[in-house]
Parts: sequence; C-alpha cells; structure tokens
Amino acid sequence: CSRSRGRLDAAVAELEPFGVRTLAVAADLLEADAADRVMDAVEREWGRLDILVNNVGGGGRWGKEIVEETELRVFSEVYEKNAMAAVRFTRRALTHMRRAKWGRVVTITSIYGGKEGSGRPWFVMAKAAETALMKSLSGMAYLVRDGITFNSVAPGGIYIPDTGFEDEQRRDPAGFQRMVDAEYPLGRLGTPEEVAAVVVFLCSSQASLVNGANITVDGGQSGSF
Repeated sequence: CSRSRGRLDAAVAELEPFGVRTLAVAADLLEADAADRVMDAVEREWGRLDILVNNVGGGGRWGKEIVEETELRVFSEVYEKNAMAAVRFTRRALTHMRRAKWGRVVTITSIYGGKEGSGRPWFVMAKAAETALMKSLSGMAYLVRDGITFNSVAPGGIYIPDTGFEDEQRRDPAGFQRMVDAEYPLGRLGTPEEVAAVVVFLCSSQASLVNGANITVDGGQSGSF
C-alpha cells in the first residue's frame, strides 16, 4: 500500500523473482476511507489476513519551529496519517486474526513516540498514540488468547532515499557528517533493512511471548533506558 504507483510497481517487481503472490493497492491514508478500500481489496483477493504492519509515517518535519505559528490542521493531519491509519487497519485485521486464532500486529512508531520526548509536538503526540494503542491491545485477553500479539518498533534516524536526511546531506555534506558523528554512536544512520529484520522476528512464531513491547532500533541514538 502506497500513494505512489511507481513505488508499488517497484515493490512488486522486487518480490516477483521469489514467487511471492502480491497485491499492490494505491491509497492516500489521509483519506478516511482509504484503509477500508485497501482492506476490501485484501479480502477480495485472499479472504484472510495474518500479519499487519502499520508502517505509515510522516509529519516529523511538518509545521514550523514556532508552535503557535503552526496551523492547527497540522496536528490533526499528522494524527490522522499516523495514529488513525493504524486504528483503521488494525480494527479491520482483528476479525481475520481472531477467526484464524493467530495474528501479528506490528506498528512502526519512532523513538520520538515514547522513548524520547523531543521533536515537534504533533509528531510526538501521534507516535505516542500508536505506541499506546499497541500496549492497550496487548493487554486485552480476548485478543491475545486468540494468538494475536501487538508490538511497536521505534526506529531512530533511518536513511531513506528521497527523504529529509538525503536533502540535508545534499545541502551540506560536511555539516551532515558532523551531525551524524555527534548524535549517532555508531557514526551512521540506520537502514530500512535493519528495522525490517526486527519486524520479521516479531511476525514469526518464535516471538510468541513478545507482546506489548516497544522495541528501539536506533543504534544507541536515544538516551532512554
């Protein structure tokens, strides 16, 4: 699921050599009915859903440095894009998982959604809400005793092409490297693959006792325990 048909086509092309059956649906999750349209397509194609990864993100750079100069709509849009998208997908997935007596829900949050309190407040609020959603669901016996687990993965700085980090590096390569050296103990940012490896474990049968966890994947960036 993505807003970009080009990214969807690229993902499908990457999976095809593995013989993986794929379904790619274009949707902008700021639209209230988008999650239902995606899930309707999944139900038509497969009739079931075993694993849900809530991976919608964004908003950490939205708005302005001065909070009172930032429009109120930024708060609501970032919340819709992150927290409410996770709510809508999770609600639809639970019916399938309870029927199958097995399921995994993993939500990609951020170190700024519970591990670190800094960051722009609309983003911190939204990511903290996602973390709280997973923790709350993980304590509901009627769900987890049906074999469903709920966990959060909280990445730190991840270098993704065509995002803010690449823009910063292009504008000031030396300054960007100084920032990385100062703020990241490993001397580098993380990669999407390093986050994905943790998600793969959480979605496996081996992680059957991991429920309600908020796992940091940041190379030691955050200062919290």
